[in-house]
Amino acid sequence: MDYSKYFKNKKIFVTGHTGFKGSWLSKWLSMLGAELYAVSIDIPTNPSHYELLNINFKLDERHDISSFESIYKLMQSIKPDYVFHLAAQPLVLKSYEDPYSTYMSNSIGTLNILESLKRINHKCSVVIITSDKCYENIEEKVNYSEDDRLGGVDPYSTSKASAELIFKGYCNSFFKTKQSNVRISTARAGNVIGGGDWAMDRIVPDCMKSWANNKNVILRNPNATRPWQHVLEPINGYLTLAAQLTDNLDINGESFNFGPIKSESYTVKDLVSQLSLFFKGSKWSVESVKNNLHESNLLSLNCNKSLKLLNYKSKLNFKLTSEWTSKWYESYYKSSNNKHSLFTEQQIIEFSKR
Repeated sequence: MDYSKYFKNKKIFVTGHTGFKGSWLSKWLSMLGAELYAVSIDIPTNPSHYELLNINFKLDERHDISSFESIYKLMQSIKPDYVFHLAAQPLVLKSYEDPYSTYMSNSIGTLNILESLKRINHKCSVVIITSDKCYENIEEKVNYSEDDRLGGVDPYSTSKASAELIFKGYCNSFFKTKQSNVRISTARAGNVIGGGDWAMDRIVPDCMKSWANNKNVILRNPNATRPWQHVLEPINGYLTLAAQLTDNLDINGESFNFGPIKSESYTVKDLVSQLSLFFKGSKWSVESVKNNLHESNLLSLNCNKSLKLLNYKSKLNFKLTSEWTSKWYESYYKSSNNKHSLFTEQQIIEFSKR
C-alpha cells in the first residue's frame, strides 16, 4: 500500500509519541511527509528512542491524557485528518503499584479522546490502540479473535478491556450515525519488541542493558509463551487500518488483532536464546523467582479478520524479528557513530520494501 497517498501533508494527531511504539510510528509518518501534532505526559525512559530520532513535529507538547479540557482544546484547534491514540500506562507490574493512574490514563484517557472527537465531529480517521491483553485470558491454547470476551485479571488488562467497551459504546451511540464525520477502529496487539525500548520490567530492554554492561540476565519466567513481533508489524497494521478507514465505511467501529499470521509463539527462553545469537558477549541463565503478582503465561491472537478485511499480514519471522532487534541495540551500545536515527530509518525502509 502506498501510504504517502493517505498521509503526506495531512494533519496527524498522535498521543503517546514519546513512548516506544509512538516514536517508531512518528518516525515512519514523518518519512511519509505527514504534518505531525503530538502529545505525551512525559518522556518515559532514559535513554529515549524519541529523543534519538529528532523528529520534526508541528506541535510537540506535554499533556496529561486524563485531563479532558487540555486534550479537547488541542484537538479542536488542530482538527486532524488522522488520529493515532497510543498514550497509556503500558506496564502490567506498574499497574499493580499504581492502579488508579493506570485506569485514568488507559480508560479515562481513551474516553477523553472519544468525547473530543464526538464534540468536534471533524472528518477524520481514528485508530485507538489498546492491547492483546484486553481479552479474558483463560491461558489455554486458544488464539483469541475480536469477538471473544473482554476482561482480565490485573489492572492493566482490565483498563484496556474497559477502554474497548467505552469505544464500543461511543461507536454504537455516536460514530455509526449518519451525522458523524468520524471513522474509527481499535487495534489490539502485544508482545512487541524492537530497538529503542527501554521500559522497566520488559525482557528485551533488560537483556540489552545487561549485555551492554557485560552482565548476566536472569530469566524470571522462562516458559511464558508469546507470539513475539517486531514493533514495525503492528505499526504497519495501524497505518493500514487508518488508510482503509478513509476508503471503507464497512470497517468503521470494528476492532482488529495484529500479530503473526500463523500465531508463531515462542517462550521467553526461546526469545533470549535467539537474541543472544546477534549480540556479542551476551549471557543468561534461568532462576526461579517467586512472584505473587499474576502475569499471563500463554496468550496469542487470531488475526484472520485483519488478513481478510485489511489484507494485513506480518512480514518478519521470529528469527528476523530477533535479529533486527539485537542488531539495533548492538549498534546503539557498541557503535561510536551516533547515527541511531538513521538505523531506525533504514529498518523502516527495509520493512516497507517487503
